[in-house]
Amino acid sequence: WQRGFHLVRQHLDTGQPLPTAAGEVVRQGEDDEMVLIGQYMANLRRTGAKNGLGKDQDTATTRAAQLTQIDNDWNCPWPLDWQRHHRILADLGDTEAGGVLPDITPGVLFDGDDIGRWLQQQKQPATWTRLLPEQQARLTALGVEPAQAPPPAPAAARAAKGPSKAQQAFQRGLAALTQWIEREGTHRPIPRAHSEQITVDGETEPVMVKLGVWVSNTKSRRDKLTQQHLDALRELGVDWA
Repeated sequence: WQRGFHLVRQHLDTGQPLPTAAGEVVRQGEDDEMVLIGQYMANLRRTGAKNGLGKDQDTATTRAAQLTQIDNDWNCPWPLDWQRHHRILADLGDTEAGGVLPDITPGVLFDGDDIGRWLQQQKQPATWTRLLPEQQARLTALGVEPAQAPPPAPAAARAAKGPSKAQQAFQRGLAALTQWIEREGTHRPIPRAHSEQITVDGETEPVMVKLGVWVSNTKSRRDKLTQQHLDALRELGVDWA
C-alpha cells in the first residue's frame, strides 16, 4: 500500500490527473520502468468483497481518506468516462487561468473521443437533469449551460390541457360498455335505445350514457378509431373491433 500510495502522489506531483482508464501507464525510476497506474487505480476503486483498499473496514476507510486528501476525485461518484471528458474540457478552456472554453462542435476529436458530441449531449435538458448537482456546477464553471427545451408541439400542448371532448365521450362510452358487459355478458345485443348510468370522476351526479347509440356510431366510424381505442374495445371482446 505504501509503495502504491507513493506512486499515486508522485504522479499527481507531475500535474497529471489520476487515470480513468485501466490501460494508462507511467514511467518510474532511473530505468524508466513502465508501471500500470491505470490498473492500480482500477483495483483501488473496487468495492464489495474485492475491495481494493483492503478487506478490513477500518483500514479501507483510512486509505480512502488518504487518497481523498491528495485527490478528491480519485473515486468520483459519477462515471469515469464523464470525469475524463470533463477534464478534457477543463484543459481546453484552461479555466483555472481565467481562460474561456472555445466553441466545440460535434465532430471535434480529442484523443479519439468526440468531445464535441459529448458536450452537446450534456447540454440536452433530459441529460442535464440526470446529472448530479456537482456535475452541473462543474459544467457551469466552464460556461456550459443546458439548452432551452423546444416549445411543445401542438399535440403535446393539447395533451397538457387534458383530454378533448371526443376523447372524454369515448371514455364514457367505453366505461358504460364495460359496465354492460360485466352485467349482461358479450352475447346479448345492446338495444339502440338503451342508456347506461355510470359514475364519472369529477362529477357529483351519475352520468347517463346513450350506450346503444354510442355503440352503433362507434362501429360505423371504426375506420377512424385510433389503435388505442381499437385495442380497448378488443379487450372487452367486441368482435367488430
